[in-house]
Amino acid sequence: MGSRNWRSLLAAVLTLSLFAVACGGSDDTTEAADTTEAADTTDSEEVDEPAAASEPEPEFVEEAGGDFLLRPENVPTDDQRGGVVVVGYAGAIPHTNGAVSSGYAVNTVGPQVNASLLRYNDDYQPVPYLADTWTIADDGLSVTLELNAEARFHDGEDVTCTDVDFSIKTSQANHPFKPMFAPVTGVDGGDTKSCVVNLSQPHPALLIAFSPGLLPIIPEHIFNDGQEMKTHPRNSTDVIGAGPFKLVEFDGSEVVRFEANDDFFLPGLPYLDELIFDLGLDPATVTLGLETGEFDIAAGDGAHGGQVVVDALEDPNLRVSDKGFEAIGSIPWIQLNLRDEVLSDVRVRQALAYAIDKEAYNDVIAVGLNNTAQCGPIQRNSPYYNPDGKCYDFDLEKAQALMDEAGYSDGFSLTMNQSQANVPTMELIAEMWAKIGVTVEISLDADFPDWIAKTVGEGTEFDATWTTLWNWGDPVIGVNRSYNCDNRVAGVAFSNMSWYCNEEVDSLLNDAGLEFDDAKRAELYYSAADIINEEVPVIYLSNQVWYTRMQKSLQNSPESIWGFMDSWAEMWVDE
Repeated sequence: MGSRNWRSLLAAVLTLSLFAVACGGSDDTTEAADTTEAADTTDSEEVDEPAAASEPEPEFVEEAGGDFLLRPENVPTDDQRGGVVVVGYAGAIPHTNGAVSSGYAVNTVGPQVNASLLRYNDDYQPVPYLADTWTIADDGLSVTLELNAEARFHDGEDVTCTDVDFSIKTSQANHPFKPMFAPVTGVDGGDTKSCVVNLSQPHPALLIAFSPGLLPIIPEHIFNDGQEMKTHPRNSTDVIGAGPFKLVEFDGSEVVRFEANDDFFLPGLPYLDELIFDLGLDPATVTLGLETGEFDIAAGDGAHGGQVVVDALEDPNLRVSDKGFEAIGSIPWIQLNLRDEVLSDVRVRQALAYAIDKEAYNDVIAVGLNNTAQCGPIQRNSPYYNPDGKCYDFDLEKAQALMDEAGYSDGFSLTMNQSQANVPTMELIAEMWAKIGVTVEISLDADFPDWIAKTVGEGTEFDATWTTLWNWGDPVIGVNRSYNCDNRVAGVAFSNMSWYCNEEVDSLLNDAGLEFDDAKRAELYYSAADIINEEVPVIYLSNQVWYTRMQKSLQNSPESIWGFMDSWAEMWVDE
């Protein structure tokens, strides 16, 4: 990595090269070892809303804040502060407002210019951010927040409860993750710092929904002007937030540049002077830039998995971390269409699961980088994952016996639809299933919209497909949507695409979503997972591990449970 003078020169060159602000296309593409267009990042995705409560008895009463630093053990000295970090980013960034869209791109840059109510430490525990303290009422129907007295937007206006209320309402109206704030009925407090978030039912997932990548607090006095929020010009032009950096240049296809917010409400932060995202690059260019020192850290399409990670692990000048993104919880799986006559037989689905060699899948498709010990709908880094849950270990004898029992001793044929990029995955799965007599026809779709049209169509447009889905911190947000009966919605991406329904599962997931006691909540999720595992609406292949490639001099890289979708205010460079 070059000197700070070299960085300043690069910043100047990038500034001179800016073009007009551009609007990106869909909201991000999933990164990791098995990146595809069919990943859990589309703006169009909708999810189920939680069912009504019945006589809840929450036991969890209060959370109070502690130190606001996630890395208090690694603080730069005065002469180490400042400098510039340059991010090599493969892809484009449409805007900065995570209140109206989900995904990796928006929520990598968004938390730099916008602040959230809370952040989360490595143990999934909230720490203060805009909210100094937070208290959950005894009945679970309200959360009282005391906002930081010094919290101000970049234009000098105080952050108040009016902004919290407006931000939540904006998310309710525009964000694809409807369960996050479905129970919120409003926020009291007006233009003060003492807020009360009111709920129609207890909602234990609320606090994690206050994270940077899920609820940026945006200024009501800027956005409440009658314009459409998803296309509001202030999402990318003259952006005003309360975050650690100020946005000074935005071209979603070329460059995004931030400068330190000298009036940031958390003392001593940010450590950097400037943060630059060099956009529109192909993955090979990002990798080359890391090797030459042009970039400090890699991001975007293909940045966090695959052969580039294996190569970086062997580069003595780079550091590769497998820490971070744990809350994202990306699970690659095979989606089965239960509306198909053959696949409606649970014995057939179990046979297909037993016939998958997960280790071979990981070695060939994910170059050995994923965690194959993923058993069930909740990702293994979650506190609600059951490590003793039922797994379908590779067993061709069991698979064939189930095929015989179901009356398919001679096998059957099915169609797997997917994009061109996933042909190697489809061919590997087809080879495995051929061993129990299943013939797979691979149907290639031209692009992501074509794939979606088939996968979430009205009937049996597909038999099986490969995709990934993210857990998004709490099962209420990212898990329920794939299994709730009332989320079988034709035409909606990343809903209940298998068309699975079990009312007992619905009841267990609903009860877990209302339970504040973590141990009791875990037991409810364990029970739901046991049923889902037995009935196999999808076949879990692994838990993706997201790797970050960076220069060795980079300190406090984005390694929280939210990974890049968190504040980078604690990042600094040890030169």
